[in-house]
Amino acid sequence: MLTKLLQPKLQSKLRSYHGDHLIVHQSSILNNVEDFLLPKNPKPGGFFNDSELYLLGRIGTSRFVQSLANSADTIEPGKDPDGQTAVLVQNLMKFRRDKSAEEIERALDRCRLVLTEDLILDVLRRHRSDWKPAYVFFNWVCKGGVGSGFSLGSDTHDEILDILGKMRRFEELTQVLDKMSSRRGLVSEVTYGILLRRYAAAHEVEKAIAIFRRRKEFGLELDLVAFQTLLMWLCRYKHVEVAETLFYSEVNEFQLDIKTMNIILNGWCVRGNMLEAKRFWKDIIKSKCQPDLFTYGTFINSLTKKGKLGTAMKLFRGMWDEACNPDATICNCIIGALCFKKRIPEALEVFREMKEKGCLPNVMTYNSLIKYLCKIRRMEKVYELLDDMEQKKGSCLPNAVTYSFLLKSLKKPEEVPILLERMERNGCRMTGDMYNLVLKLYMEWDCQERVRYTWDEMERNGLGPDKRSYTIMIHGLYDKGRRNDALLFFREMTSKGMLPEPRTEILVNSP
Repeated sequence: MLTKLLQPKLQSKLRSYHGDHLIVHQSSILNNVEDFLLPKNPKPGGFFNDSELYLLGRIGTSRFVQSLANSADTIEPGKDPDGQTAVLVQNLMKFRRDKSAEEIERALDRCRLVLTEDLILDVLRRHRSDWKPAYVFFNWVCKGGVGSGFSLGSDTHDEILDILGKMRRFEELTQVLDKMSSRRGLVSEVTYGILLRRYAAAHEVEKAIAIFRRRKEFGLELDLVAFQTLLMWLCRYKHVEVAETLFYSEVNEFQLDIKTMNIILNGWCVRGNMLEAKRFWKDIIKSKCQPDLFTYGTFINSLTKKGKLGTAMKLFRGMWDEACNPDATICNCIIGALCFKKRIPEALEVFREMKEKGCLPNVMTYNSLIKYLCKIRRMEKVYELLDDMEQKKGSCLPNAVTYSFLLKSLKKPEEVPILLERMERNGCRMTGDMYNLVLKLYMEWDCQERVRYTWDEMERNGLGPDKRSYTIMIHGLYDKGRRNDALLFFREMTSKGMLPEPRTEILVNSP
């Protein structure tokens, strides 16, 4: 009888406490009525001290998750198509992050989750910037969470490797990799790429090279593509000297190849070292390798970035004359460089010329023009191009970058939902970067209600918050004179293992 009387009241409470973003069996909730209505006192405080509504939402969520962790019912992901089970697990661990791994595991056991690969991946991806709960959850699953005996596949192992590598937890990463190596076929090319990327990003060059040498141990071929992948990640994180030395040391093993040489050329160009880039360009010309479009594109792009637009234009025109027609990527580079120099009419002329000569523009072509047209506030031309993109569709359909430029050009808060609705109609989904941009705009306009909504939605969709999100909030709150709220965000960020930017540390340590 008590259950029937309280059911409508409970449903109302759930909607008001956390916006319908946690959905589980009603029996799980109603069997724990007393725990839900009379929970233990949660930790005081919230993101916004001056917002009772927001604080109430956090406390309500904490109580609700605590209740569910004590439930004896099984939560079935098959009846949870919107990923709400993953949200439950995320919040369960969020409000127990200061507890021991054993206590969190016991809480997970009580939830009686029916594990699937998709659910596990969803939970891990919601903790991309928070390695501790991700690692605890991963280990709990490996131990056979709730006795399911579930065997993890490559995707889940790759995800936790990427999370640990991103946060530079290489001791834990090595433990996971050793376990993977003991199972045949678990280490894949995706795994290999993740390891190289994370070691190179952390400037652990020798460890990255060691992973390449261990490919046969992992059951992978020691081939040219694997070698090129190693060089690519070394160059990506500015270890071009090491990459070039390695390239020449292995030339007898893998032979000269234009794709491999392009990687080194691109590395020097990205470093901005035109002296070395020109030297290596000459090496390519002297070799038996014929430069391809990527070779030309890389060198032209580097010339434009160094302000050598005249030289780049001569090389660009020469390609047309020699029937080595530039592709859209090279045309986009020239258009972008002309726009940067505020030579908009010439950029529009190249845009028309490429269409006349059969080089079809793509979304990047339009984005280059839109970016700079937004800056000079030629909004009529901007929306003319946007309409053209929507009509052509395909490779011209507006993407997140397009809408980011448009968002930055907005002047009023009420314009944001209109633009986001247009974006959604075109099938473009929100990204973590776009959420951060919207968050920044609302903070600058001091629209705190919309800030809270954006933060909650970003977290609910598993797209943050990341270090950039916290940085925006900390600096925005400081600018508004809300030092205490800013410090709460700073503490939460550092508790997740995120290293603050130097300017943020200076800000919070200032008197």
